[in-house]
Amino acid sequence: MLRSSQLPLAEAYDTALLDLDGVVYAGGQAVEHAVGALEAARSVGMRLAYVTNNAARTPEVVAAHLTRLGVAAEPSEVVTSAQAVARLIAEEVAPGARVLCVGGEGLRVALAERGLTVVEGADDEPVAVVQGYGGPELAWARLAEAALAVGRGAAWYASNTDLTIPTGRGIAPGNGAAVEVVRIATRWMREAPEPRVAGKPCPPMHRETILRTGARRPLVVGDRLDTDIEGAHAGGVDSLLVLTGVCDAGQLLRARPEHRPTFVAADLRGVLVPHAEPRPLPHAGTTAAGDGWSCGGWTARVADGELGLDGAGDPVDGLRALCAAAWSAAGEGVWEGGADRALARLGLA
Repeated sequence: MLRSSQLPLAEAYDTALLDLDGVVYAGGQAVEHAVGALEAARSVGMRLAYVTNNAARTPEVVAAHLTRLGVAAEPSEVVTSAQAVARLIAEEVAPGARVLCVGGEGLRVALAERGLTVVEGADDEPVAVVQGYGGPELAWARLAEAALAVGRGAAWYASNTDLTIPTGRGIAPGNGAAVEVVRIATRWMREAPEPRVAGKPCPPMHRETILRTGARRPLVVGDRLDTDIEGAHAGGVDSLLVLTGVCDAGQLLRARPEHRPTFVAADLRGVLVPHAEPRPLPHAGTTAAGDGWSCGGWTARVADGELGLDGAGDPVDGLRALCAAAWSAAGEGVWEGGADRALARLGLA
């Protein structure tokens, strides 16, 4: 269930572990309000770390991009799934081992930093294959080399398995889509292989982030339920979902328990304010909790499988009330009722 914070989140947590795509920028451009919100958070003492499943670019390139957008950033503040998977591979193979890299420069640099030898094809006898997002220019022939090497017995790794990635033009295929190509191409094997995955929501990424940031009370900030928020659950840390990327309000209402964030906000300005907690309404004439939930000026109820909403105020408070009603009704399951009219009233349909 969503929780409250009497303090602005930037004061309640020492470090923000920020996803990038869909949170700070999309398609190379800053998300609205992101630059000012991050500057304000840093000014009150919150440390900022940029944690991305996108393995295509090096931390230096990412930091330079952020700085051009107006967010002053150092390479040491950037943590990528390329770094996490390179550490994972280096811990499991011999020093200097040959690794077939199917991805961008960020992945190649991370492997080299761990002393691994990057090779180009299955005929180079790699002991491992690693896939990371390589951008829209990733050639089909690279996927063929990966499938051939895995078919010959090479260990298989992936920086992450995000099926999609937000861009300035909309949602595009992510690294997970490329991983599925290799999976399909190796189905003929008697024991179908599965890649070892390092990125969010898997533990290697959380470990890499904590090792590099030293965060003691971190707040994960992301736009995806199945990576950012699930990764926070797996790491046992609190999370803030922002609605500027992949996840929309309807998907949030239908979130499984491990996909439910601690806080929700429209955008990164959510780190600068306290957060209200939805409160159960008592049954009429009693003090026992009823089936309604209130937050701010809004009240949400479930009736005949439909979420209803009354009141006025901040639309995000209305969404918080709806989440409480839907999640309470769903319990450990998934809300499967209607919500279109309630979300339309908030302008979030």
